[in-house]
Parts: sequence; C-alpha cells; structure tokens
Amino acid sequence: MESWSLLQISSLVCFIAIVIKACDRTLIDTLLKNTLLQQSCLVASLVIAGLWSIKAGILPNLTVHILGMTTITLIFGWRFATLIATLALILLLIFSELGIEQLGVTAVANAFLPIAVSYLVFLASYQYLARHVFVYIFVCAFLSAALCAALHIGFMSALLLWQDAYPWQQIYDNYTILAALIWFPEATINGMVITLLIIYRPHWVKTFYDKDYLSQ
Repeated sequence: MESWSLLQISSLVCFIAIVIKACDRTLIDTLLKNTLLQQSCLVASLVIAGLWSIKAGILPNLTVHILGMTTITLIFGWRFATLIATLALILLLIFSELGIEQLGVTAVANAFLPIAVSYLVFLASYQYLARHVFVYIFVCAFLSAALCAALHIGFMSALLLWQDAYPWQQIYDNYTILAALIWFPEATINGMVITLLIIYRPHWVKTFYDKDYLSQ
C-alpha cells in the first residue's frame, strides 16, 4: 500500500510539473487571443475524453482503449497537446470516469508518454529522414501511434505487476498480449485522420510544413 501511495504522489507531482512547464505565458497568451484555438482545444479534449472512456477488457484495470494522442500532438504540438490531455482528464474527473487518486498515473500513461513518443518520433523523422508527405504519414502518424499503443500497454503491464494487482501470467494473458492487437487500430485511426487533414486542411496540422513535405 505504501508503494502505491508513493506512486500516486510522485505521478501527480510529475503531472503538475509537466502541465506547468507546458502551459507557459506564451501558450496562455496565444490561447486567450485566439477564439478558434480555444474552440479547437475544447473539441479535441472532448474527443479524447470520449476515446479514453470507451474501454474494453476482461478484468478490472486490464482494459484497452484508443489513445489518439499522436494525432493531437501532430496537430497542436506538444504544449497544446498537454493542455488538451489535461482538459480531457478534468472532464473524466467531473463525470466520475476517473478517481482523483488515479489522475497522475493516468496522465503519465495515457497522455505524457504518448505525447513524448509522438513528438520525438516527429523530430527524429524531420531531422534524419526524407521530408516527404508519405514519410510524414507513415512514420510520424502510423508508426508513431502504433509505438505509443504498444508502449502504453507495456508501461501499464509493468505498473500492474509492480502493484501486485494480478499475477504476471494473468496480466500477460489478459492484457499485455493485447499490444499485438491494439497497435493496428491505433495506428490506422491516427494515420487516417492525419492523412485526411493534410489533404484537405494542412494548415490545421502544426507539425506539417508544406514547403518541406510537398516540395519533394
């Protein structure tokens, strides 16, 4: 119980620190001056909250769901993605889909880990791979989302094992092995959304630069 309490506290502190780092004065000023951006962030947070509330699983805590954070990170950048994820978590708290004691861990697993992975994959792709529209779609959206889904399940499996919530074999049989299944729908949904956006609304995607990706 002590280790679980320590985990809750440390993850909550991590959550607060990352939100403070992301929501700096520049972000707040930009948000206050742009009504369309405010609406976009609110709609995105509602979508993410909806995705996170739709869960499938056999046993309590051994559930899977679509994360959607790769798309959010590519569209808004990591700072606004952090803000949107925070708003989604607040909505889940309000509607009792999430307990306050779960806030920190859920934030790290569902939001901060996928945001970090998605943004780092984008930066690595932009720096080291050909700046081509298909590279952006396949690597930054499809593969990045697949990696996020697999890492999310791996992280949660390790966490459940450390908490001694279930025996390892039960976690593996009913949860960890689902990483082999969930990566594809996660990758497909994120890949399709980003593909549609860069075709019809490329100016909505902050990390997509026409002069770089469409000049090849």
